[in-house]
Amino acid sequence: IGRYVTREFIRQGYNVSAFARKRSGVGGKKTEDDVRADFEGANVVFGDVTDIESVKSAFQDDESGAATRPLVVVSCLASRGGGIADSNLIDFQATLNTLRAGREAGASHFVLLSAICVQKPLLEFQRAKLRFEAELQREAENDPAFSYSIVRPTAFFKSLAGQVTRLKNGSKYIYFGDGELCKCNAISEADLARFMALCVVDGDKRNAILPIGGPGEPVTPKQQAELTFKLLGREPAYSSAPIALFDGIIGILDAIGRVLPAAREPAEFARIGKYYATEDMVGPSFGSDTLEQFFQNVIENGLEGQELGEASIFDRPSSKSS
Repeated sequence: IGRYVTREFIRQGYNVSAFARKRSGVGGKKTEDDVRADFEGANVVFGDVTDIESVKSAFQDDESGAATRPLVVVSCLASRGGGIADSNLIDFQATLNTLRAGREAGASHFVLLSAICVQKPLLEFQRAKLRFEAELQREAENDPAFSYSIVRPTAFFKSLAGQVTRLKNGSKYIYFGDGELCKCNAISEADLARFMALCVVDGDKRNAILPIGGPGEPVTPKQQAELTFKLLGREPAYSSAPIALFDGIIGILDAIGRVLPAAREPAEFARIGKYYATEDMVGPSFGSDTLEQFFQNVIENGLEGQELGEASIFDRPSSKSS
């Protein structure tokens, strides 16, 4: 999403400084030259968000080294898999580094990409995001000249498209329970980027928590499957897995984790899987891109550039990305 947000601000004519990892994208496939090409028109700075001194370099001019005076900081940071250690390192501390560095440089508004699921915080990454949200709100309470916009999207289209390729190859659609749980009105990354840009200019989006979803009614996993089968011209074929499967895995890993701390992370990943298999993600509608359009594009062109990486359940990478 950071790629879409950066491009949207460039498109709208903002003077953009983009802070990125030296190796970015899924699996660290993108080089510095790739990122600069993606963000043509922006000042691209590379560094480490877990190091506040490195983050401060995003607010310095390339040629003179003098600090710039940013009006707005936009953070799209998120831990890749939602693990315990990564959540506290990225969703909280690295995002806090960004706030502190931006404030030191003179930023007066902060747009935060959060997630709608923090409304029911059962997971470590949700609690980490809420801790930072509280820090952000406290900053605005202490300084009337500073404001924030906390954007909480439902889900991205690509997070619902993990089985499209499997179905195209003839497999059955796998759902949990009866297929009617976890309905969602997901939003495209392009529409979300436009919404985040509006947070800079719309007064009613300042000092506000903004849940947001895509256009149309929320759809269940079974409805997503029916849409995909229709687009493929296939007869629907399903396979169901019980929700209790997660409970069994979580129970076993929690028991092991009391003896071997290394098992705590896998237990958290199992809890994440259960959460997304059972909880609704519904927000106010925004945008024009539809899930049907996205699925059709995935069928024709694949998910290149939209890969889920470590967030994927059905096609997880074999090794941890750098």
